[in-house]
This record gives sequence, C-alpha cells and structure tokens, in this order.
Amino acid sequence: MLLRLAYLAATNTFALLRILPMSDREKDIEILALRHQLLVLRRQVDRPLFTDTDRAVLAGLLHLLPMDKLRRFLLLVRPDTVLRWHRDLLKRRHAATCVPKRRGRPPTVRSIRALVLRLARENSSWGYRRIHGELAALGIQVAASTVWEILREHGIPPAPERQRTRWADFLRSQAEALLACDLFEVRTLAGAHLYVFAVIEHATRRVRILGATAHPTADWIVQLGRNLLMDLEDAGNRARFLIRDRDSKFTAAFDALLTDAGIEIVTTGIRIPRMNSLIERWIQTCRRELLDRILIWNQSHLLYALREFETHYNEHRPHRTLGQAAPLRPLPEPINPPAPLGNLDVRRRNRLSGTLHEYQHAA
Repeated sequence: MLLRLAYLAATNTFALLRILPMSDREKDIEILALRHQLLVLRRQVDRPLFTDTDRAVLAGLLHLLPMDKLRRFLLLVRPDTVLRWHRDLLKRRHAATCVPKRRGRPPTVRSIRALVLRLARENSSWGYRRIHGELAALGIQVAASTVWEILREHGIPPAPERQRTRWADFLRSQAEALLACDLFEVRTLAGAHLYVFAVIEHATRRVRILGATAHPTADWIVQLGRNLLMDLEDAGNRARFLIRDRDSKFTAAFDALLTDAGIEIVTTGIRIPRMNSLIERWIQTCRRELLDRILIWNQSHLLYALREFETHYNEHRPHRTLGQAAPLRPLPEPINPPAPLGNLDVRRRNRLSGTLHEYQHAA
C-alpha cells in the first residue's frame, strides 16, 4: 500500500505541474469533460470498488473543501463517505504512534500457572476451590476465578470428571501387589505350535518364563502355578493379585491354587487389553527382540532361547520405568571424576550367537 501511495502521489504531482500553464478556460473545459465521463460511468457501474489506497488519496485531496462545495462536487461516492475515510485515516495514524494500553487484569505469573496445573494433575479429586485453598496455604494470593480460568484454558475438566480412575493409573498405584500372566504362541521352523507361559511383576518388571509346551493342558497350567508360588516364596514376593485373561486353559483348579496361597485372581474384561497391558507389552518386546530374529527348531531350542532372553531382560536390559535400570540390577554409580571417560574400554558380550548384545566395562 505504501508503494502504491508513493506512486499515486508522484503521478498527481506531475498532473498538477501539467495544469499549471493551462488557462482558466482550458481547465473549465477539462473539468466539464471529466464530469461528463463520470456521469457515463455512473450509468454503467452500480457500485464502484475502492481500494485502501484509493480511499487515502481521495480523503487527502478532498478533505480541504468546504462541506457545501463538497456536496455539490460530482463524486462516485457520497461526500459523507469521503469524510469518513479521512477520519479513519487520522485514526490509523494516531494508532500507529500511540502504544495501546493493556486492559483488564494483569496476566498471572507463569510459575503460578504451572503450579495450578501441577496440583490439578497430581490430585484428580481437587476442584478449583480446593486448589485455590492450597495456594492460599502456601501464601500465594490469587482469585479462585483465576484458578478456574487457568484450568479451563488448558482443557482440564472439573473434578468430578477427573475422578475416573484409568487402568494405567490403577495399575501404577497397585504395582507392588500385582502380577500378570499370559500364554502366547510360537511357531517352529517345521510349523509346529508351541505355547509359552510367562509372568511379570508390575513393580520390578521382573519376568518369569515358567514353561513351554505343544499341548497346554489344565494339569500343565496348574503345575506351572505351583512353580510360580515356589519362586515367589523364594524371592520374598508378597503379591496379592494376579491378572489373567479369559483363556479357557486357566481352569478353576488354577484359580483355587492361587487363592489358597493368598493371591486373588483378576480376570480382564472383554476387549479391554489395557487391563493386562504390561504382559502384552512384554510379549511384543520378546517377539521383536528375539523370536522375530531367530529360527526356532523345536521345544528345547525355544526354552533355551527364552531362558537366555529372560536373563538378559532381568539382569541387563534397561527400563524407563525403573530409571533405565534392569529389574534385578540397579544402575552403577556414575563415573566421577569424568576424566576416565576419555579412555573408555567397553566390551561386548553376545547372547544367542549375537542376537542379543550386552555391554560392560572391561575388568
């Protein structure tokens, strides 16, 4: 727009220089000719379109004329429209030179907003009034409506809608007392079907692969349940719940065996895989890191590979939930001072002919 204004100002200046040597009679004739052309255009055009540049030029040229002369002036628009254009032009110039003042309340301090969101995230049963009271106990003076507005801006629903316990939250809060088990299928190189029974501890992520067979009978499942109870007793585990799916291989005898040992059976709902998400996730990890990378010859070969993977998983593989530590091995102390980091001697240990890699410092 500024470039177009400069162009029109230059052309109008040259037009003014052109009419200076003209006589009054020549100017009157040209004015009459231009007026007649405007009359012709008015008959052909219903409503002419003006750009912002056109409005600025007309407002700048015609605002000096008196109102009575301006009303008699032959224009494509009404004189009041030209005057309104001039007022808008002055407002824009004034707005460009003045810094607008902020209206309304001052913005809430960023740290207070973060604290409000943290309290709402960590306490699903707290409404904005409860959060406001906690802030007051900390000596932070904000209005309750401000807390409500912060929660609304970030899409946090009221407390009654946030009190619904998700399966992920429930499993996390009860992890110390939870076990999860499942059966998954493996195909051998010859096409035979083998079934593997595995159990995982929610708190430590420790995995126990209890057995594999081509015919998972009810007696076989019950025997694996006895083996599980002995392993838990030796490890001092005090699990109270075991999550399993609705597979018919888990019979009433298996449930009674664990119930007598003080472990309650929790059956997953229909089409609710998140109820048993940890063991499902571990099966996916086992397939991706082991079973999809080797060829299984028979049952003995499968058990050998699974034992190696179980040891690797429990004693070496890092877990984000455990702070990158392994279930049965805590993280070592960080190297301090960092000077030895310049000459690292890290050795690799292969499991299953290089399918699994483990790294450790040289002795």
